[in-house]
Amino acid sequence: MAASSERPRVLVLGGTGFIGRNFVHYLVTNELASKIRVADKVPPQMAWMNKRHLAAFSNPCVEFKHSNLINPTSVENAFASDDVPFDYVVNFAAETKYGQSEPVYHEGIVHLSENCAKVAARCKAKMYVEVTSGQMLSSEKKPYKEDSKLEPWTNLARHKLEVERLLGNIPDLTYTIVRPAVVYGVGDRQGLTPRLLIGAIYRYTKEKMKMLWTRDLHMNTVHVDDLSSAVWHLFTKGQSGQVYHLADKGNTTQGKISELVSQIFEIHYEFMGSILSTMARVNMSSVVEDINDKHMSPWADACQHDNIVNTPLTPFIDQELLYNKHLHMDGSKIEQTGFNYHYPELQLSNLRQVLDDYIQMGLFPKSLLTGDFQYTPTDDQEDEEH
Repeated sequence: MAASSERPRVLVLGGTGFIGRNFVHYLVTNELASKIRVADKVPPQMAWMNKRHLAAFSNPCVEFKHSNLINPTSVENAFASDDVPFDYVVNFAAETKYGQSEPVYHEGIVHLSENCAKVAARCKAKMYVEVTSGQMLSSEKKPYKEDSKLEPWTNLARHKLEVERLLGNIPDLTYTIVRPAVVYGVGDRQGLTPRLLIGAIYRYTKEKMKMLWTRDLHMNTVHVDDLSSAVWHLFTKGQSGQVYHLADKGNTTQGKISELVSQIFEIHYEFMGSILSTMARVNMSSVVEDINDKHMSPWADACQHDNIVNTPLTPFIDQELLYNKHLHMDGSKIEQTGFNYHYPELQLSNLRQVLDDYIQMGLFPKSLLTGDFQYTPTDDQEDEEH
């Protein structure tokens, strides 16, 4: 391992989020940086971190700076250094919730990223990595590539594409763009975890889990550790101005995810198919509202049973993520730079690890796995189901 003085200095924007915390842990455990500054509006102590991630943030080389990166002054302070500037900068910060308004996305994605990239250019960062979205094109038969004609299918991705385009117009910015597929791993809340929670709910409502569309709907995945190592790899191996997809070799589909979830919770499942799902789409907002309402009540009851007063986990899935849109990506371009995927496909053990971590933290009702909780629907819910 190189001496501390020879290791680079890394600025992690949005570093207490799901991907950011795992990246910080990756840097610390592999002793890759002499200094790591994390800039985020959420302190580590309030970010629902497990012991492993908190330990990484307690490392002497890690500095946390409270930052609202929508504010230009806060961005300047995040980059400020009394000695030498930061060598590498990665931006994980952005509005990540689906179903938000246009002004919220513009400010929390476009304005934020532009602020950060302009300062990175002025500070002459050796490489600035922007993490955007894989939801840039719905392609069923062929995985789409970095140079495909793009048609983003979520409002969030449309704003991420705007960021991608503006980066090329910032003078003196050395940058690469990473478009990840569905990111999973310890600390995930929005990727595959809602489907795990839904599987647990159906185990104890003793119903068959029914899903829209078909088992062949592509939902390509990438492990958060591979995303972390890819960002580090691109700091030195990425070509400025280039876009790199991150999607594992498993060509994950909705069917595969459902099968793994059913194995964990020993439940049965089926797909509504294209015809019935298309009929449901006519009144999609009402259908999605009913689906989420059906899941929230037993989830709340299970949390109450296990005395979980507060948890960031929710089985809620936004309407945009339930359309018949394929997340089907070709993740091979980055391999041409020498990068290797350590998690070639989604496995049962990966999902169990996520669950076990949340159980240990007291954020997931353990009774949903042990069978201690038996759900009894209300009279109103029984009437709805019949």
